[in-house]
Amino acid sequence: MEFRKMRRAGQLLEGKECIAILERNTAGVLSLLGDGGYPYGVPLSYVWQDGAVYFHCAKEGHKLDAIQNSPKASFCVIDQDQVVPEKYTTFFRSVIAFGCVQILEDAQETQKALYALGKRYAPGETEERLAEEIEKSISRTTVLKLTIEHMTGKEGIELAKMRKSAQ
Repeated sequence: MEFRKMRRAGQLLEGKECIAILERNTAGVLSLLGDGGYPYGVPLSYVWQDGAVYFHCAKEGHKLDAIQNSPKASFCVIDQDQVVPEKYTTFFRSVIAFGCVQILEDAQETQKALYALGKRYAPGETEERLAEEIEKSISRTTVLKLTIEHMTGKEGIELAKMRKSAQ
């Protein structure tokens, strides 16, 4: 599929900047095709690992039903949103990733993703405690993987100008 080019190319972030945004943030909105053809956007915690985005969820629900009906998705992460009232604008920076979501079936990949999520959200936890938590919850947990086919990042024109003048 041919993805659209971003209209305001001067505000486009490079791929490495998009990845840095995914690495440093902890929440985004996963958008799927939901019930009745309505968009379904759900805020989720995530981890970026091995060039993909991983999420976890329960064994059933709206999100899983939507993925089973159509795995195509977008995932948006807002890195910055500073309101600047005197300029009637915001200094923003965000990333949108497009791709397909799969429900992980492979036990090893599932364990690896849960471990990465655990390290991300409980960074001081011991290996033993993390392993216990994963073992305790794995039977009631589904792990999802968003394989990215296209990604764009954009920042406000003011931020783009500041970045270019600093180079």
